[in-house]
Amino acid sequence: MTPIRPLVLLLGKMAPFFIIGILDVALALVAGATVFDVPVRGELGVVLVATCLYLLSTLGVGLLISTVSANQQQSFLGGLLFAMPAILLSGVMTPIRAMPDWLAAITRLNPVRYFVEAIRAILLKGAGFQELSGQLVALAMFGTVILTLSALRFSKRLR
Repeated sequence: MTPIRPLVLLLGKMAPFFIIGILDVALALVAGATVFDVPVRGELGVVLVATCLYLLSTLGVGLLISTVSANQQQSFLGGLLFAMPAILLSGVMTPIRAMPDWLAAITRLNPVRYFVEAIRAILLKGAGFQELSGQLVALAMFGTVILTLSALRFSKRLR
């Protein structure tokens, strides 16, 4: 039992991870630019928006996994079983165009794919909001749906 509303509890649980996610991306950008000479051709505001939308979907998945898990070990395993295919099917390690058609179609259900496409386009091509509208809309839709389902499951589990 807690005297606060489920929404406030949910925000309190997720806000630190959201901030850490933003700081991680900022650190990766600084390290990439200074240590590895990765060009940053796009605007940082576009990176921030893409990162925020991406974090909504991944934090939603984490919350969903935690609400269906009975204990910490199940949560850890569920996170691993989500993260590994999501990363492998994102286009980071293998280009999506090199995947079989049936597997490339499955990558459309992966929010990591859209974030990777957006970050690459921003950093290497200087893409802005207009060029990334498809990826940003997809991330917003994933984030909205996943976070809504997770929040509903979270508040139901509190009762």
